Amino acid sequence: MKLSIVILNYNVQYFLELCLKSVNAAIRTIDAEIIVVDNNSEDKSCEMVKDLFPDVILIENKENIGFSKGNNIGVSRAKGVYLCILNPDTVVAEDTFTSLLKFAESKSQLGIVGCRLINGAGIFLPESKRNIPYISAAFKKACGNSKSYYANHLSENETGKADILVGAFMLMKREVYHKLDGFDEDYFMYGEDIDLSYKMLKSGYDNYYFGETTVIHYKGESTLRDKYYARRFYGAMQIFYKKHFKKNVFFDMFVWLGIRLVYLFRKSHVNKKKQVNGYVFISDEMNNALKAVLSKKINLKHNFENIENDTEVIFDANKLSYKEIILMMNDAEKNKSITFKILPKQSNFILGSNDTTSRGEIVIIN
Repeated sequence: MKLSIVILNYNVQYFLELCLKSVNAAIRTIDAEIIVVDNNSEDKSCEMVKDLFPDVILIENKENIGFSKGNNIGVSRAKGVYLCILNPDTVVAEDTFTSLLKFAESKSQLGIVGCRLINGAGIFLPESKRNIPYISAAFKKACGNSKSYYANHLSENETGKADILVGAFMLMKREVYHKLDGFDEDYFMYGEDIDLSYKMLKSGYDNYYFGETTVIHYKGESTLRDKYYARRFYGAMQIFYKKHFKKNVFFDMFVWLGIRLVYLFRKSHVNKKKQVNGYVFISDEMNNALKAVLSKKINLKHNFENIENDTEVIFDANKLSYKEIILMMNDAEKNKSITFKILPKQSNFILGSNDTTSRGEIVIIN
C-alpha cells in the first residue's frame, strides 16, 4: 500500500465529514487507506463514519488520550509506505497527495513534508513553516516579533527545507516515523509536532515545506483558545525545552507569564462574529432547502467574480472540486470582509470558520 492517512477526531463530526469527503476525492488514483481514531467524542462522529464511510478504519477510544497517543495508535494499524497525519478540520485538494508523494519520492533523506495551509477566511497560516523555536525566537514572537520564529527564508508559495512543520498536515515515510518512535506521548496536545520535526533533524533527515499545494485548516475546532489552551501550549513548550535543551530559568518564567497573558489576549476573541449583509451561492443551480434556512437574501452565481463587501460565499461541492474551492478562497480580496462556507457533496449542512480563535459555524439544512 502506498499511503495511510491517519485522522484523530474529537467532537468535530461535521468537519470530519467534510474532511473525509475531500480525502476520498484525493485518493481515487492512489492505493491508500484512511484510519480515523476517535478520542471518545460525545457527538455522533463514530456513527457518521460507520454510516457514510464504511471503508474507513475506525478506532474508538474509550477516553480522550490526547493527540500524540491517539495518532500513535492509528499509525500502529497503518500499512502504507507513506504516512500522512491529518487534522479532521482540514480540506484537501484532489491533487494534494499525488503532488506531495511525487515530491517525497524525489528526496533521499526525507523527514517530514508539510504544505501551505490557509484558515477558513483564506488567509495563509505562517505556522505552516517554522524555525526551531529557540528561547529567544519564542520570546520575540510573544512580544509581537515573529520574524525569527517562522521560516521566512521561504515565501508561502515556495518549496524548500524548513525545520518545523505543523501537526495538522505531516507526510513522511511510515518506517521513519516508527524509527523515531513517533509522537512523544509526554505531550497531550501541542508541541508534539515541533518535537517530531526536531527529532527528524537531529537524526539526519531533511524536513520540507511544499508551497505548491494548499490545504484549508479551520483551526480552533477541537479546542478553544482559552486558559486551558494556554496552559497546554506553554506546558508543551516546557516539555520540549527540558527534553532537548538545558534547563533555563528564564524560560520557566516566560511560561508562567505566557499562560496568563495569552489567556487575557485570547479571551476577547472568542465568539467573534463578522457582519454578513448577504449570501452568494456558487453553483449551477439554487438550493431551495438552503435558501429556506438562511436569514438574508441569497444570490446564485456561477463564478467567483464581483463579490461585494461583507458577503458570505457558500461553495457547492456537489458542483465544484475542492481544489476550485480552495483556489477561490485563496484568491479572494481579504479587505472585502468576505466569509466562506462549504456545502459538502451529498450533505445536509454548510460550515465554515472566520478566524482561528473561536469555533466555526455549522448550519443544518432540513
